[in-house]
Amino acid sequence: MTNTIKIILSILFLICLAKMPYSYYVLVRTIALVGFSLLAYISYSKNELRSAVLYLFLAILFQPLYKIALGRFLWNIVDVIVALYLISTIIFTKGNKDE
Repeated sequence: MTNTIKIILSILFLICLAKMPYSYYVLVRTIALVGFSLLAYISYSKNELRSAVLYLFLAILFQPLYKIALGRFLWNIVDVIVALYLISTIIFTKGNKDE
């Protein structure tokens, strides 16, 4: 399940590089909040505290209730970095199975 969440989030973040309506970005932020919260919970339940804290930070960064204004250029950089990180965690995890 974690790999599925990571793939979905990565795709959504990379689509953010295109010019989309504002409602798409709000939807992505909402899905990211839920996705990163789930990833944080799963990581915490596996005693992976560093990952849990990172996912919790990302959930707070992407949450839609209080928008963090970084500007389009910086948000694009953040989206790419987070998408690449999520993809790399799928590729480089031991066992590489979807749990």
